[in-house]
Parts: sequence; structure tokens; C-alpha cells
Amino acid sequence: MDALIMAGQLILGLSILVTLHELGHFLAARAFGIRVEKFYLFFDAWGIKLFKFSKGDTEYGVGWLPFGGYVKISGMIDESLDKDQLASPPQPYEFRSKPAWQRLIVMIAGVVMNVILGIAIFSFNLINFKKEYLPNSEVKQGIYAYTLGKELGLEDGDKIVAINGKSFERFEDLLSSRVMFGAKLTVLRKGQTLEIDVPDNFYKRYFGSSGNNFIGTGELSFYIQSVQPGEPAEQAGVLPGDTLLRINHERITDFEVMHSVISENKGKEVELQIKRNTRILDLTVPVNEKGTIGIVYSAAMSQQQDYHMKKYDFRSAVKFGTSDAIESLVSNAKGLRKIFTGEEKATESIQGPIGIATIYGKTWDWPKFWAITGLLSMVLAFMNILPIPALDGGHVIFLLIEVVTRRKFSDKFMERSQIVGMVILLALMVFAVGNDIWKHILN
Repeated sequence: MDALIMAGQLILGLSILVTLHELGHFLAARAFGIRVEKFYLFFDAWGIKLFKFSKGDTEYGVGWLPFGGYVKISGMIDESLDKDQLASPPQPYEFRSKPAWQRLIVMIAGVVMNVILGIAIFSFNLINFKKEYLPNSEVKQGIYAYTLGKELGLEDGDKIVAINGKSFERFEDLLSSRVMFGAKLTVLRKGQTLEIDVPDNFYKRYFGSSGNNFIGTGELSFYIQSVQPGEPAEQAGVLPGDTLLRINHERITDFEVMHSVISENKGKEVELQIKRNTRILDLTVPVNEKGTIGIVYSAAMSQQQDYHMKKYDFRSAVKFGTSDAIESLVSNAKGLRKIFTGEEKATESIQGPIGIATIYGKTWDWPKFWAITGLLSMVLAFMNILPIPALDGGHVIFLLIEVVTRRKFSDKFMERSQIVGMVILLALMVFAVGNDIWKHILN
């Protein structure tokens, strides 16, 4: 059942993204009087179709291979490599008969549609699911710096007023990719203005940790979920439902601190300060030879102030949805650059269909589904505009050269470049799927 839920979310997400991407090409072509012979969701490889019907000059259908989709535009050399249509003289309704600027619009229309869709989904999620946000101006007493924040030089009570020299409205933007991929934070501390540099590889530390151990608006509290019978914690009087406040008189800032302090005191004792209902208790707990005390806990941030949250309205949802969507595009570009420069391994960064289905998860959570689908829409836009033959970006590059030089590339050249592009894309697809399978085997 878990696999069916993951596959169902993947197929629905891809169906939405691919259909609207191809609809962009379709509508632009129709606007310029270009005939569209086919409009397919998924590929009908070897002529196998799950469903089809014809209306006007166009055949609409669903193929069996769920790796994308396509529109077949008359007079255009595309992935079908249909050369027969080019044997006859150009017709007025064909792609090749239209001026370069019209052909350029047709090619970028799919990417534009995905960007619009991504912005719409990001905005929809904000106003329908998140509903409100914490204005940075409300954090009047400053932040709480957790382990990673302290490593960067932040302190409790710091007021972060700008990211890369620009003020920001939402506190949550401090935990976005704008900061995680490197930034300069402007900090007010005891009447002085400081600059704190966040390295461009900070995202590895942040996303590689358990939960948020960077900054927050309150202390982290660790809740005891269960106490193992006969273990030191039970013998010392720790109960399920207790809240851990401090260990060895130090505030607990994240899971790593909690784990390391306990394990470093193997065979010794640790002092726990806990909260039980309204009482604060100090308990001495021995640490066994395994470096544990026999508790299962989870972390949550305790709010120290009554913050006034601000609700998203249509205007603010679109404003922040647009900025979040564009930021995801920028993050993808940064990530791709890191792969090409060797800072990141392609095997760890590239996801195929299995990996994407895993990200969707084993439960159908609509807020998460739309968040991932919105992100994938921006990823699809970014990937399609890359200057690789057979992708929209490859066609755009050739058309821009044609506009500048006023010389059209030959059909033979376009055919060969299309083949090269398809070989590159096929290799990438094989790598992504193979990488997914290998990760699945290892896990």
C-alpha cells in the first residue's frame, strides 16, 4: 500500500506538471496558427497508447511510459525525428514557416507555464495551509542561537535585521535557502551592528542535522516520550511526559548536544533539570557503560513570548509565493553548479522517479503534496531551459543565434543536434533511475 501511495502521488504530480508544460507549447503554437498534430501525456513509445481521441487536427492521448509528455508540432524537428514532414515544401501552418520570434515564444511557453504554475502552487500553499507567518519585527527580544548558530558567531538576543544587505519581513526566511547556500547576516547586538557570514556549504550542516539546530524564537525543550524499564533514568525518577530543560546545568540546544553530553559521561553521572507539570526538578542520573540512560525523547521549541502572527491574504501570498518559487529556482542553479564543480556528488544530488516518489512519502498529505509539486514545477522549468539539444533550452539557443545572425540552421544540423540531445537525456535518465535503484538496494 505504501508503494501505491508513493506511486500515485508521483503520477498525479507528474501529470499536472507535464500537462501544463505541454499546454504552454500547445497554446502558443495555436496562437500563431501552427498546427499541433499530437498532444500526449506520457510517451506512447512504440505506438502503445492507453487512451486517445482526435479533435480537429490534433490527436490527444495518454501514453504508457510515465517519463514526461510531448506535443508534436507540424514542421518541427523534435524527439520523434519525423523527417517525412520535411520532404515537402514548407506549409503556412508549419513551425518552420513562422518567423524566428514566434518560434522562440512557442519554445519558451512550456517553461513559462511551469514557472506560473510553481508560483501559483507556492502561493496557494501559503494562503490555504500555512495561513500565517511570524513577522521578523515581532522578534523584539532577539533570537535564540542553537548549536550551529553559535558556531557562526550568533548569540542569544541577537536581532537579525537583514540578509545580504536587504531587510526581510518573515522570520522563517532566515531558515530558507537564501541563507543556507551562503549569506551575510546583519545583526544588532547590544547597540552595535555586526556582520555574520554564513558559508556557502552551510546547507550541508543544517539539512544533515536532526531538526532545526540553527536559530529559533525560543529555547529547545526535549520531551520524554518513554522511559525504558530498569534503566538509569527510571531508577532516578524520570517519568514519561517530563520535559528536559538542562543537562549538567547547560541549556540543551539540539539532539547532537544531548547525545554527546550523555555519551561523553559513560560510566559517570549527569545532572538533569526537568519540568514536570509546573514543578522544576533536578535529578542525578547515572550513565551506563553503553553511554545511554534509557530514554526516548523528541525536541520542540518553546515560545518565550506571545508573538503576533500575521495572516496571509491574497496579495501577500502571491508576493511571498513568488519570492519562494524564484528562490527555489536559484537554489537549483546553485546546486547544479556545485555538482559541476565537484562540491557535490551527482549520485547524492540527482533523483530519479523512485527518489521523487520517496520524497512524496508513504502517506497522502495534501500540503506536502502541493509543496513538492510546486517545487518540482520550478525544477522542471529550470531543467527544460538548460541549453541541451532536445530540451526547450537547446531550441531557444539555436533560435537566438538565428535571430542575431539572421541565418537559419539547416534541417540536417537540427536533426543531428536533436539526436545528440536525446542521447544525453537518455544517459541522464538511465543514470538517475540506476542511481535510485542502487540507493534502494543499499537501504
